[in-house]
Amino acid sequence: MSVPPQATSYYRATATPYTSFAPLQGRQHARVAIIGGGFAGLNTALGLAERGVSDVVLLEREQIGFGASGRNGGFVFAGYSLGEQSLLDQLGEARAQALFKLTTEAVQRIRQRVADYAIPCDAVDQGVIWANWFRDPGVLRRRQQLLAEHYGVQWQWLPQTELRERVRSERYHDGLYERDALHLHPLNYAIGLAAAAAGQGVRIHENSGVRSLTREGLQWRVRTAQGELLVDQVVLACGGYLAGLQKPIDRAILPIATYVMVTEPLGHRLDDCLHTRAAIYDSRFAFDYYRALPDTRLLWGGRISVRNRSPQAVQRLLTKDLLRVFPQLHGVKIDYAWSGLMSYARHQMPQIGGSDNGLWWAQAFGGHGLAPTCAAGELLAAAIAAGDDRWKQFADYGLSSTHRPFGYLGAQTTYWWQQGRDWLKTRLEG
Repeated sequence: MSVPPQATSYYRATATPYTSFAPLQGRQHARVAIIGGGFAGLNTALGLAERGVSDVVLLEREQIGFGASGRNGGFVFAGYSLGEQSLLDQLGEARAQALFKLTTEAVQRIRQRVADYAIPCDAVDQGVIWANWFRDPGVLRRRQQLLAEHYGVQWQWLPQTELRERVRSERYHDGLYERDALHLHPLNYAIGLAAAAAGQGVRIHENSGVRSLTREGLQWRVRTAQGELLVDQVVLACGGYLAGLQKPIDRAILPIATYVMVTEPLGHRLDDCLHTRAAIYDSRFAFDYYRALPDTRLLWGGRISVRNRSPQAVQRLLTKDLLRVFPQLHGVKIDYAWSGLMSYARHQMPQIGGSDNGLWWAQAFGGHGLAPTCAAGELLAAAIAAGDDRWKQFADYGLSSTHRPFGYLGAQTTYWWQQGRDWLKTRLEG
């Protein structure tokens, strides 16, 4: 009889120990309040601290990294959920390049912050492989050419023989290697960002869910269960875990679940699957993503859904996916399985913006979270600290309503349709 996977995540089970940040107490004043202790909020807080802005308070309803920031695959690479070709079509070459460059710079900034702040997050700076699920190399060739010609990014072609030397699966046919990418323990990275911000004067409060946000004169009043803040500016960075404070901001995203599991330590069995330290994802719309962990476990993620599932259900679904790629792992034990909510916008781009009354927002990072959240934090920190208006580059990707609950049906139907296309193409190729 198999043992059910732990309900806690692998990341939470291996989190860097730290002294919890006390809840907000009593009445206080601050220049900036940031609501949400995930990557968007933490990067904004640290960006402000690095610019010398004092009197910043960050409020988190649960624990630092509780949401998608502490539950994701840990991939750090450039780009957005919206593909590079669509970005080019919508914005033209110069604007598309500028937005894409924000994420390549963010990858380097993440790399640098891990080093500068000595964040113990198991960072592996060995790139990411995009493995072709299908026989037709056209999609990979077109993307490789597009990135080179329009974005100045070089991805290395991996012919089937070379790919299968690195990834021991007959499921894939060829691939592309993105060298300027890394992977890490996302929760420990979030904890490290919090420590870095707190070390520079940011006041962080966990277990401080915001109950109301009201405009009073020229300031905002932020109330929690045990305290309140009077602040000049507010940043809403709650991702898929909606704060219920500003309806237009909440309505602009769909909280979508994704699933992750971690195997038992595999020892030499890991060598039967992977001869690379790169992270891997495949070329389907409904792709798998995975990477080796330092203790020879395999972290495996995939699928999206409009609902969370139990650890047992996640294990059942993802184990089937795992064995399609690595049948040699038949019988493997799954020690951890979990799900979490990401935030998606209809336009598949981050929503980064502000109003003239001191309210800012950063959300909808689902699918490519680490680099765009870092870029967003820098943009908002520069705006608040120095009046920098580069955040307006995202003006085309605003707070368009997702029309929940009907939007959930649309998102799930689109996923099933694309999943069906992947299945049909796989069948036709034989």
